[in-house]
Amino acid sequence: MISFNNITKKFGHHLVLDEVNFEINSGELVVVNGASGTGKSTIVALLMGAEKPTTGTVEVDDLVVNEMDTGTLQLYRRKLGVVYQDYKLLPKKTVFENVAFAMEVCEEPRDEISRRVPEVLDKVGLLNFQDSFPNHLSGGERQRLAIARALVHDPRLLIADEPTGNLDEANVRGIIDLFKRLHSEGATVLLTTHDPMVHNMLPARTLEISGGKIL
Repeated sequence: MISFNNITKKFGHHLVLDEVNFEINSGELVVVNGASGTGKSTIVALLMGAEKPTTGTVEVDDLVVNEMDTGTLQLYRRKLGVVYQDYKLLPKKTVFENVAFAMEVCEEPRDEISRRVPEVLDKVGLLNFQDSFPNHLSGGERQRLAIARALVHDPRLLIADEPTGNLDEANVRGIIDLFKRLHSEGATVLLTTHDPMVHNMLPARTLEISGGKIL
């Protein structure tokens, strides 16, 4: 369960979120839809604990994210899968190494890395590209790699912030189909978008945001 309770967020004098309230149940697929600059990425940052609300609380499974200490927050983030529009890949590491790195920083055993990485690469259709570097991949393949990295810890909550913003229609459809499949396998999925095509393709509950408010 995700719960945003009376969330207001200001950056200086700029009001980004204005008394936002919503809940997302375990196993839901939810789209936060709105134009650029309406607060979608701020919602993601608050959910990750990268930002703290000016007022209000962000709760995930009865834990208050904005009250976590550094150690608790690190453990919490390991249970999340996060996908960004700009991929955030490591250009000097191969496809395999990009995914493995997410496990290495958590000090996972080498044999577990060797087992798990091919699993998630196969799930996103990149197993045959494991020795390639990111700059040899298409935009859609890079986004699939970013999704594979997000999946490697088998998260029950997958957060995707504008994951199709740089893709053409064919790749958008492929990525959306992948999110649908991940949701059908049991993940809770929160996806932000400003693209009506994405919104229309997903059989999801939609939170419309405008002017810092959920409409």
